[in-house]
Amino acid sequence: MSDLTLTSPASGVPEAAPRTAPMRAVGPIAWMRQNLFGSWWSTAVTLVLAYLIVRWTIGFVEWAFANAIWSVPYQGNQPQTQICRDMKGVGACWAVVAEKHRFILFGTYPFEEHWRPALVCLLFVGLYVFSAIRRFWNWILVPVWVVTLTVIGILMWGGVFGLPYVPQERWGGLPITLILSTFGLALAFPLAILVALGRRSRMPAIKMLCVLYVELIRGVPLISLLFMASVMFPLFLPEGMNIDKLLRAQVAITLFAGAYLAEVVRAGLQALPRGQYEAAEALGLSYWQKTGLIILPQALRLVIPPLVNTFIGFFKDTSLVLIIGIFDLLTAGKTAIVEPAWQGFGVEVYVTVGAIYLVFCFAMSKYSQDLERELNRHRRR
Repeated sequence: MSDLTLTSPASGVPEAAPRTAPMRAVGPIAWMRQNLFGSWWSTAVTLVLAYLIVRWTIGFVEWAFANAIWSVPYQGNQPQTQICRDMKGVGACWAVVAEKHRFILFGTYPFEEHWRPALVCLLFVGLYVFSAIRRFWNWILVPVWVVTLTVIGILMWGGVFGLPYVPQERWGGLPITLILSTFGLALAFPLAILVALGRRSRMPAIKMLCVLYVELIRGVPLISLLFMASVMFPLFLPEGMNIDKLLRAQVAITLFAGAYLAEVVRAGLQALPRGQYEAAEALGLSYWQKTGLIILPQALRLVIPPLVNTFIGFFKDTSLVLIIGIFDLLTAGKTAIVEPAWQGFGVEVYVTVGAIYLVFCFAMSKYSQDLERELNRHRRR
């Protein structure tokens, strides 16, 4: 009997042995033939793009690693950056990052106390990781967030437990970016849910207020809200009363993010079939039971990609606080190269700052993809 046939033990009838699909029909080779080399035009574009990518990669590796300057000599307290200038852009001068990395990360925070904002950044990352684990999605998150944020406030401000007091004017760098984005999005998300539900309310007054809030906030850029919070709002306060500039910026970012997130949540609510609402009402559930147990979980599951896209956008938009004099990560990077000795090496600083943003944004994007795949696993059955 041929090797390609098997005999069924039940009937004794020869059966064909299972064979693997040909490589040209499925797999990476088939995908490349279909998407990259499907025609002469597609093949030409693929080869040109491949050539440009290879050339760019080789050039970047030579600039960033092969010809890079990692340190410069010092004469007294002054760095001798002429060795970097003699390269004339052929190689990167990473010495500016080595020299200014503390200022880029922590701004004007007292140098001897830099361990405190460094620990704050680690606490934020740990809080993100803890909150991303699904088995902790219960009441335990509330005390964890409260305790962690309290510890972060104590570390940044000081004034207790023997820690020197540091005013908010000295805060800067990565901790400011994490504070603005974390508090802004954490407060904007429940606000967005309430506004989205209000826009679908049958009460005209509530619906009108929610529509007015969303359209008004979305009709102006974030820069204008920050400007209003920093310059115009204090003019309406009683004489002698002052609200911290960071808090005003935080409120502006929260209101702006809440308006955009509300539209994303409303899209998820409208995407649900009407039968889900009717089934919940048929069970005799109250409005809040129906919304919290049936409607919202399904609606949020549908809009995970646009939600995370909005999160990523607002994480990067925190850099706009530079217009009101707050030293976030990007502003600290810009200020780090104001010193004459390091002027002209902004590319290296911006690459470093961009890499930090990339790490956080890519982590959010990757997590959202895994979460969406996990929550929608039942749909593929």
